[in-house]
This record gives sequence, structure tokens and C-alpha cells, in this order.
Amino acid sequence: MKFVINRDRLMASIQDVMKAISARVAIPILTGMKLEVRQHGITLTGSDSDISIESFIPTEEDEQINIENIEEGSIILQAKYFPDIIRKLPENTVEIETDENMKVTIRSGNAEFNLNGQDAEEYPQIMQVQADESFELPIDLLKGLIKQTVFAVSTMETRPILTGVNLTLKDGKLNFTATDSHRLASRDIPIETSNIEFSNVVIPGKSLNELNKILDDTEEKVEISMSNNQILFRTKHLKFMSRLLDGNYPETSRLIPDESLTKISVNTRNLLQTIDRASLLAKEEHNNVVRLVTKGDNTIEITGSSSEIGQAVEDISVQSIEGEELKISFSSKYMMDALRAIEVDEINIEFTGAMRPFIIRPQNDDPIIQLILPVRTY
Repeated sequence: MKFVINRDRLMASIQDVMKAISARVAIPILTGMKLEVRQHGITLTGSDSDISIESFIPTEEDEQINIENIEEGSIILQAKYFPDIIRKLPENTVEIETDENMKVTIRSGNAEFNLNGQDAEEYPQIMQVQADESFELPIDLLKGLIKQTVFAVSTMETRPILTGVNLTLKDGKLNFTATDSHRLASRDIPIETSNIEFSNVVIPGKSLNELNKILDDTEEKVEISMSNNQILFRTKHLKFMSRLLDGNYPETSRLIPDESLTKISVNTRNLLQTIDRASLLAKEEHNNVVRLVTKGDNTIEITGSSSEIGQAVEDISVQSIEGEELKISFSSKYMMDALRAIEVDEINIEFTGAMRPFIIRPQNDDPIIQLILPVRTY
């Protein structure tokens, strides 16, 4: 096996694939990175058996040659050392060659490294999703869906199913929902598919965070395929596969109140900044709890306090307050997470009492819902 490649192009693929490689895996060969060289291009693969990533570099693209002097072959490289070597090479081209004893030679300028490789035949076959169902999404839309929901997954392994985001596709509508049982984030988008429907497809939050990092912000589409226990995201040069979580995701639609007793319309940024300031003095007690009180003249009061530190009080003007007077306490962190994720200038917050979950929605009718449970304070 032999080839010469642009170092930056190789490094970009290595960084993507490294997101799936862990030193703590049950199968020792998965601590390595698989490199497969063919005349049409090079494929890099990494996996920790939960997530698998495959990155493809074409030999030639847009009349630009990426790879030259190709002799086909494959090898497993030591992922602990290979990325650092490539990153620190002196020149912008690198030559990689293996011999019959699986010794790998890496050359760039006057620098030469020799690594011991492993037989690629021993690497497990991992990108084998039997695609029962598949559909396409624009990448920027998928990244938006992830960003607006994944932050609300549970970080506690006591209920493993809640550490993932639930996907449902029904009646031409794709829904992403995440909850940790104290808050919920959900978004619907219309989607054109050929009669595909599914529910209870739960992707680990960790997988979606990694996917979000390596997808390019382009208008290119991503193809999503599913089998019983795996999901595959495929773009022109990337395959990202994740296992799905076992178990039944809870029915969350019943958590969302049908009516509200108090409704506040407010500028998102103003509210976010006010809560952020109030939370500075609420860090020590009750999980960063702040208090919201409605006042007359379209004004609300936000308070953050600690018996040991002190108190912050700030009035903020809102567009409107409808319904009953309200005093309610909630986690400032949960509220700020929701306001940052919602990504619109103006929101409505709908309350059904001081101890009932409340809903945050965009005023522009975008089908995003953020739900937060209040905190009981005495």
C-alpha cells in the first residue's frame, strides 16, 4: 500500500474519525484507525462499537487532485499516535507506505516515522446497516433539530432511555423530543417521504452531539437510514452510524398543557440576559433557582438570591401579560438553555399555575416547544 496526499485534507478526515475512537473498548483492535486505499480514493474508519464513523477522501474532486501515486491496500494504524504525527509534519504533502510485514512509513520533507500496523482483515465489519427505511434532510435543518433538543437529554444512567433523543415520523411530520423528566425540548418539521412512518427511534444524545460537530454547515443533504438497532447518517464523504437505545420512550405529549392561566410575551434576549444576571447570586442554593413575579404595567420581576451571598432583583418590561397574577420559581440553567436553543427574537411563555409545567414557544408559530417544571421554594 502506498500513496501521497495533501496533509490538511488527510488531517480533516482523521479528526472526524477520531470522534468515534476510544481507548476504553472491549475489542482491542477498535483502539486503532482503519485506512483503506483504492484507486478512486481513501476511506478512514473509526468505531467504539456505539458510534462508527467513515470518512472518504476522493482521489480527484472539482478538478483538484487530492491523492497521487496510489498502490491499493489497507492497514490498521495506531490512533494514539497517527493523528499527532500527521498534525506535526513539516510539509503540506505526506507519503504513507506499508510493507509486507505491516510496517508503516510516514514521510514528509526531511521527517520520517515508522509505525507498527495491524492486519485490516481483523477489523470488524461495522457499516452494515440493512436500510429498512431511509429519508433525506438538508444538513442545516438536521443540525437545527439536534441543537434545539439534545441539550435536554438526561445525563443520569438510572433511566438509560432518557439519555437519548426520540425520533418519530408520522403523517409527513418528523419530530425530535428530548426530556430528562425535569424539562422537555421538542420540534416538528414537515418532511416529504414515500409513506415511511416510525416511532420510538431513540438515538443517544452523545451520538447526536458528535454528529453535529462533524457535519458541514452546507445546504447538502444527509440521507438517514434505519435498521432494528442502528441508524446511519450518510453524506457525500461521510458515514456516521450509531446504535439505538433499547426500551420504550415515555409518552411525552400528555405533559404539554392544553390551556394556560397566564401568558407572557417577551423579547428572548432581554429575558435571557436578565435571568443570567439574577442567577449570579443563585448559584449556591436550590440548583440555581430564580423567581419570576408578574407586576402591573407589563412588567415582570426576576429575583435570584442566596441566604449566604445576597440578592439580585431586576424588573423587565414585556410586550404583554395576559391572565392571572403569577409567582413561580424555576432553574435558571434550564430556562437559559431553553431560551438559547429556541433561536427566535420573540417568545410566548404559557403558565398553568405556580407548580405546573410551563411552556415556551416562538411567537412566529415555528413548532418548537420548550417545557420546564417549576421548583418548589419555601
